[in-house]
Amino acid sequence: MKTGEAFLPLHGGKAPRWLFERMKRLSAVLIEAMVELYGTVELLRRLSDPFWFQSFGCLLGFDWHSSGLTTTLCGAMKEGLRGMEKALGFFIAGGKAGRALKTPEEITRWSDLMGLNGEALILASRLSAKVDNVALQDGYSLYHHVMFFDMRGNWSIVQQGMNPAIGYARRYHWLSITLKDFVNDPHSGIISPIKHDKVLNLVASESAPNREAMLDILEDATPREIKMLFMREEHAVSHEYIDPKRFLRKFEELRERKPKDFKELLLVKGVGAKTLRALSLTAEVLTGKPPSYKDPVRYAYAHGGKDGHPFPVDKETYDRTISILEDIVRRAELSRSDKEKIFRRLTLISS
Repeated sequence: MKTGEAFLPLHGGKAPRWLFERMKRLSAVLIEAMVELYGTVELLRRLSDPFWFQSFGCLLGFDWHSSGLTTTLCGAMKEGLRGMEKALGFFIAGGKAGRALKTPEEITRWSDLMGLNGEALILASRLSAKVDNVALQDGYSLYHHVMFFDMRGNWSIVQQGMNPAIGYARRYHWLSITLKDFVNDPHSGIISPIKHDKVLNLVASESAPNREAMLDILEDATPREIKMLFMREEHAVSHEYIDPKRFLRKFEELRERKPKDFKELLLVKGVGAKTLRALSLTAEVLTGKPPSYKDPVRYAYAHGGKDGHPFPVDKETYDRTISILEDIVRRAELSRSDKEKIFRRLTLISS
């Protein structure tokens, strides 16, 4: 049963420095407390939950209608934990725009330093980005990508795309612990204000026959057969604004590569949204196996801004909260059970 929904459009602006500095400190002490009390796996689970992630941002001073919650929250956590990563066994790589492109470099640095399987983490980072940018064609282009990971190689990914035509963003959450297949219903949650009528979702379980058909035509169909599809106006392929010559060159290149599965096909350099869409449509026409066109969004909830200004924050109360939590978490003489009892008492007081 739906109990409510929020439509939060994107606006300009950024978090003021006075708020961001407090977000860094409070996020750091809360993460430190969660790792000590519940461990890194539970922290990763919570970060992969769209509702918990949104609530965490609100707790840090970004109210329910403030701009840039995703990027600001991830940035605050990353900066707040700087210098504490090794002690906690918890690491953050990536960020917004250019920082997202540095994700593999940051993963490699931590992996070399801590003896982690960096290649596996980088592959997960690449695949999640390729899925949400190319295999799930919902009109949102990624501009933010962050990977959280621990010493055992568990990870959670939070990435965000924007649809400039309608002025809304969409956030994608991933969790390694529950992930069974990168290309078959892989998300732990997707949060968006709008559910679109038609989305090409090649990673839906309903798209499995179409994914297999795409691989089959790469192995069995001839370039001549593919060329004929572009010449027959009654078929959908001819109406997709796809350059036939360019697609045929890519088709022959992929035939030579012989990808063994859809995941390998996704990782081929140069395979973008148009190539996959053309392959999917071609497979549907030749085999009668359509992909899913259902939008996978599960939550009518989003992030946005109220003229770029956060809801007014009581700075004195905020600072006192940070001091109390830092004192509790970092008092070495207290046992884990003692700290947990104190946090429970704080919950009772606040309620």
